[in-house]
Amino acid sequence: MEQDLLLLHTSLQGQQALLDAQVALFCFRIKRKQRRPRTWWVRPWLTQERRLMFGHYDRLMQELRMEDQQSFFNFLRMPPEMFDEILNRVGPRIQRRDTRLRKALEPGLKLAVTIRHLSSGDKYPTLQYDFRVARNTISMFVPEVCQAIVDEYKVEAISCPTTQREWRDIAEEFQRKWNVPHACGALDGKHIAIRCPSNTGSLFHNYKGFFSVVLLALVDADYKFLWIDIGGCGSMSDAQIYNNSELKECLEEETIGFPDPDPMPNDDKNVPYFILGDDAFGLRTYLMKPYSQRGLTDEQLITNYRISRGRRVVENAFGITGPTMAIITYHHDAAAKCSTKHCRVLRLSAQCDETTISNTTERAT
Repeated sequence: MEQDLLLLHTSLQGQQALLDAQVALFCFRIKRKQRRPRTWWVRPWLTQERRLMFGHYDRLMQELRMEDQQSFFNFLRMPPEMFDEILNRVGPRIQRRDTRLRKALEPGLKLAVTIRHLSSGDKYPTLQYDFRVARNTISMFVPEVCQAIVDEYKVEAISCPTTQREWRDIAEEFQRKWNVPHACGALDGKHIAIRCPSNTGSLFHNYKGFFSVVLLALVDADYKFLWIDIGGCGSMSDAQIYNNSELKECLEEETIGFPDPDPMPNDDKNVPYFILGDDAFGLRTYLMKPYSQRGLTDEQLITNYRISRGRRVVENAFGITGPTMAIITYHHDAAAKCSTKHCRVLRLSAQCDETTISNTTERAT
């Protein structure tokens, strides 16, 4: 009898302790939900009046536009004319209505903050002090502006050929500039550094020792991106991503308009057109890679030199894009957000450098 009473007493004590803990947790949650009163509705130095007087968009950028356009280019990685052209096309997509509480931010201000973030890699707190826009506001409109740029330019900025005539034009450029006949593009991948997403383990950890997503790109002889696949996990190889891509599917099914085989210069034997790749990819009739054995003959060494020379354009394209858009170089949270959805924005800034690069290449060859 005494043992039963003791067990009952112990059980009641346990239930009472559990009830006390639940009550304490409920009170803590209620207290936490009670917001502290705001010191300011908007911090004085972030008001629209101060922004117009001291912000980079209304002061510094206007001075650079009028007095030093080269510094304007260094600031946004594009000339004023290109900035205005993007603003005219993207502005209606990012324009918001004024409310009774505050006026909406100008589309030009949003675009300038976004491009500065992408081109310099500056974090949101730094942009907050430069442009006098709250960092939580910046974090909301940067992905929106990037998506608007992609939606506006995705068709014309990156357009994969679909006819034999278009592929032959690319092959002729490869032969003229890089002395590689029948090459219809160079294929390679680039690791874009990110911070490890939560609950992913080693999925995004690459062989180089950091976390990344992979940008797989096909580039023509003028460093222009023809096709991209973005978002592959860092632990995946280029071949894995390519094998699961729509590009391989179209090449295998012959639905992409690849040219029919024809003779190379100074030859009468039909040879297929092909894409240039490295040892990561499997050898196919439409995908050429260098010989990998030792003790090669002179003809094989020359072939390796030609293929490697032509494939270098994709490495150069990544090298051009990296300094232009520094967001893909730094370990940012923003890099994880922007790179997986908005890497096509990088192609827009690269357009500014294409003429200079092409002229330099022609002089070098």
